[in-house]
Amino acid sequence: MDLSSLTFAGHFTFAGHSWLFWLGWVWSVSSVVMTVWIVLQRRSPVSTLAWIMSLNLFPVIGLAIYAYFGPQRVKRQRLKRWHARAALMSQRDTQTLRAHHPEPPLWALQHSRLIESSCGLPMCSAHGVTLLDSGGATLDALLREIAAAQNHVHLEYYIFEPDHTGRAVLDALAERARSGIAVRVLLDALGSARLLSRRHRPKLDALRVAGAEIAIFHRRRLDRLRPLVNLRTHRKIAVIDGRVGLLGGINITDAENEHVRPDDAYRDTHLLLRGSAVRWLQYVFLQDWFYASGRQPAQASDILPTNEPVGNVPVQIVASGPDSDGEAIHRAVIDALNLAHERIWLSTPYFVPTEPALTALTNAALRGVQVKLIVPEQSDSRTVSAAARSYFGELQQAGVLVYEYEGRMFHPKTLVVDGNYSMVGSANFDNRSFRLNFEVAAVLFDRAFNDQLAGLFQQDLLHCRLVPMGRRVLPHQLLFESIARLGSPLL
Repeated sequence: MDLSSLTFAGHFTFAGHSWLFWLGWVWSVSSVVMTVWIVLQRRSPVSTLAWIMSLNLFPVIGLAIYAYFGPQRVKRQRLKRWHARAALMSQRDTQTLRAHHPEPPLWALQHSRLIESSCGLPMCSAHGVTLLDSGGATLDALLREIAAAQNHVHLEYYIFEPDHTGRAVLDALAERARSGIAVRVLLDALGSARLLSRRHRPKLDALRVAGAEIAIFHRRRLDRLRPLVNLRTHRKIAVIDGRVGLLGGINITDAENEHVRPDDAYRDTHLLLRGSAVRWLQYVFLQDWFYASGRQPAQASDILPTNEPVGNVPVQIVASGPDSDGEAIHRAVIDALNLAHERIWLSTPYFVPTEPALTALTNAALRGVQVKLIVPEQSDSRTVSAAARSYFGELQQAGVLVYEYEGRMFHPKTLVVDGNYSMVGSANFDNRSFRLNFEVAAVLFDRAFNDQLAGLFQQDLLHCRLVPMGRRVLPHQLLFESIARLGSPLL
């Protein structure tokens, strides 16, 4: 080898070392900066440590994941202004509700105060409560109420598909809009991406031409480094004339409509309310609508009617989201589990509990409460299913009976506590619903409704298998479940 080759080789070797040296420095400095930034966000220790580990173990991939899925705070300055406006707009309505709302039972008085303190929504009532046990039944009820609307129709959905079910709702909304009814539709940009795509834009354009208003929650934009993948409106809300409201776990999609897919439609649960409780569901919608659209509906007196009769079913609407540290649904669930004396029957499609929620659930079982949990045998997320199964042994050792729903996807989000406490809503039993997404639920302090929801739970058990203690798990499955559990604070 001649001198020039040696010189070139030496230069190449030196340059190679220099490149690695500076790469190491960039990696180290960026790791320190990102770690400090994550720590300063003051998230839960488990979630914080999980993100720090992922960023340091996978410097490039971890940073990309964090940029798209990491914890993010929503700067809802417009929403703060809307709170003030809404307080003025509905002052008389609020005073009426607070003057005539029923008191919760003595045992639930502090629980009700906890909910009100964490999300600002007080106890109210309903004079009509209908439990809907399928997507088809929910669609029929929704279409019926839309057709009967006299003033306005407000919808807020995570998933609104442009399929048979979606077209039926769009057609019904367009007909009402052409008749002079105010129609407002709020869609999540991620969950309803297909309907919002260019291919299906004519469907929404036709609805706008009919006179309806459409708003998008957290638009996805390519020019954003962090497109708010986590902070979604996972709520499913329908309010008609301020007097009828629907909420629960059912989206507008053929996947949850047994009329279209009789063999494999999701098993899910929804709730229809009539009465003053609907006004607080309306209040939640109006906050999201003004935040997403920047437009405030004008006819406040019609949107929040004040002459609705007081009902005999105590109801409390619970709303939570990452714009607040209240974690209202998370706190309400944990407190309800701590109140239990006889039974806790929990249905959820995604079981990835926070540490406080897991402790409350196992504590109840250890003190002798009958705790039953239904999860799907196969959910639509293999990772989440694996993470859920990693908790089975711990639950069973405490005395929790774990059931897996066989066949179709199991999607209800319900809670039955003892004989007089029930919760139906959009929130899963996981960190994402408790802390990262906007969710809504209804708590009912009523024995008759509790019996209905408990009966539905018992019907679901007929389609379940009890997960045996000490279930056999292959080594690769055990590894996958363990890895999935490590990521549970991020799911």
